Amino acid sequence: MEEIIQTIEKMTVLDLVKLKEALEERFGVTAAAPAAVAVAGVPAEAAAAEEQTEFEVVLAAIGDKKIQVIKVIRQITSLGLKEAKELVDSAPSTIKESATKDEAQQIKEKVEAEGATVELK
Repeated sequence: MEEIIQTIEKMTVLDLVKLKEALEERFGVTAAAPAAVAVAGVPAEAAAAEEQTEFEVVLAAIGDKKIQVIKVIRQITSLGLKEAKELVDSAPSTIKESATKDEAQQIKEKVEAEGATVELK
């Protein structure tokens, strides 16, 4: 396999075009078809990204106000003091999974108001 790759690396562009044409003729395929499929797949992926309805709220960094961040995490999650402290200490960590867009944004605003960094995924 490595020998084939080395041989192809040494070929000129004209030789590569001839090789492509020979392979297309030999196997009855075209090299353009996969590119068309790949291009068609991009808008579908972009549309899927726009339709995201559930978000994961992740505490990326705690900042300078660790105690205030722990208090906010306790309010949001109903965790006990020990569990909230462990969540904050283990940043980056997930605060909430499967949150709606509005809920995720509210959580992000509350936690960032205390100086922490939050990511929505």
